[in-house]
Amino acid sequence: MDAEVVSSSRFAGRSVCVAGLGVSGRAAARVLAGHGARVTVVDARDGEEQRGHAAELEARGVAVRLGDGEGLPDGTELVVTSPGWRPDVPLLAAAATSGIEIIGEVELAWRLRPRDAAPWLAVTGTDGKTTVVRMLACMLTAAGHKALAVGNVGTPIVEAVTQPYDVLAVELSSYQLHWSSSLAPKAAAVLNVAPDHLDWHGSMDAYVAAKAKIFGPGCVAVYNAGDETSAALAERAPDVDRRVGFTLRVPRPGELGVVEELLVDRALTGDPGRQAAELAALADVHPFAPHNVANALAAAGLARAFGVPPEAVRDGLRAFVPDPHRIQHVADVAGVAYVNDSKATQPHAAAASLAAYEPVVWIAGGLLKGLDVDDLVRSCAGRLRGVVLMGRDRHRIAEALARHAPDVPVVDVPDTDTGAMDRVVNEASGLARAGDTVLLAPVGASFDMFANYPARGDAFIAAVGRLAGAARAAGPRNPR
Repeated sequence: MDAEVVSSSRFAGRSVCVAGLGVSGRAAARVLAGHGARVTVVDARDGEEQRGHAAELEARGVAVRLGDGEGLPDGTELVVTSPGWRPDVPLLAAAATSGIEIIGEVELAWRLRPRDAAPWLAVTGTDGKTTVVRMLACMLTAAGHKALAVGNVGTPIVEAVTQPYDVLAVELSSYQLHWSSSLAPKAAAVLNVAPDHLDWHGSMDAYVAAKAKIFGPGCVAVYNAGDETSAALAERAPDVDRRVGFTLRVPRPGELGVVEELLVDRALTGDPGRQAAELAALADVHPFAPHNVANALAAAGLARAFGVPPEAVRDGLRAFVPDPHRIQHVADVAGVAYVNDSKATQPHAAAASLAAYEPVVWIAGGLLKGLDVDDLVRSCAGRLRGVVLMGRDRHRIAEALARHAPDVPVVDVPDTDTGAMDRVVNEASGLARAGDTVLLAPVGASFDMFANYPARGDAFIAAVGRLAGAARAAGPRNPR
């Protein structure tokens, strides 16, 4: 944690290009201008929303160039890029060719933090990041610390680092880590690693290398003992203080895990003579699912590395309120549970969701982003009652089902209009029996039909609501 703190004065008078007018880009521009940098923000978009943001920044002395996201402003000495910008876009490629340093908002925040800044407890992984940082923030708060969840969730980290917090729970995406070089959190976790964002990173090796950057010198490296890549990254990380695993099995020394109905710590008890500490009950984890228990253990590992006592881990889990669209129970209709996991936008996330229920009527489809679904379908075939497919790449899921689950009924819904989700939910209802779960775990991104995954989840919730209303109006039915 004693990494060199770079004084904010190094930015005074420097010409900095901020690439992107999103939340993190605007925050970076405001903070840099406040430290005396000459800031130019560039964005290829030029709509009403962008012009409104531009006016706000220009009032602070920031130059804004809309409708041109390719040209590097003359005299640029440093580029701060938004996480969505790929390394091969012309502006970033030009900066790299010219030897101009490119960093992200997270790296900027690390360099701007004061010497007495709050330590970081950092989280990355293909799935579960937001849930873990929010669980972690609840545990820290339950222990009496002034804590905040930041990074890829909530408040921009560049604005939070100068505030009087005791500790920050920091969610970091692979994009943000790619543009970071000097992070040294007090403790860090890699939850899991599965193929994702390969179109952005260019290869699986590059994606994994970005994740590996979270284990900075001197940190407690928290890893998933059941995930080969997570464990390997922790093992290979140089100069870490210690390595702590988490597992859904009975934990070995040096791990957190599950013993009967309890979450147990055998790594960070704080007492050499104490073999284990009971942290919480499985019943304290909600919503309950195996992957969410793993999330709770990861959060507990980070909290314990910061000195949080066992009772605060328990109280934090009890206080935790899950974000919408993550294994969210919507309603029970005629004995069938309807669950919204619209956030399951790639195979690893969908597999975790499907593993929590049986039997399942699976609603799937969307943009697969080049990811293979064969292993997913093969692993979940035995728990499927039926499948309803929607979205642009639904044919690829249908092909995998034909190979690995040929006896499972599949309904194809080609519609993309605003009523499509009602038809999808009605078809799923027709396949389900009392005691089943209808699960929206799309395995694909939402942009072919919806503005984002929350919009897709909201459409599902609304459609289930209409189905429930129709069922009430029709009266009870005989379960099949």
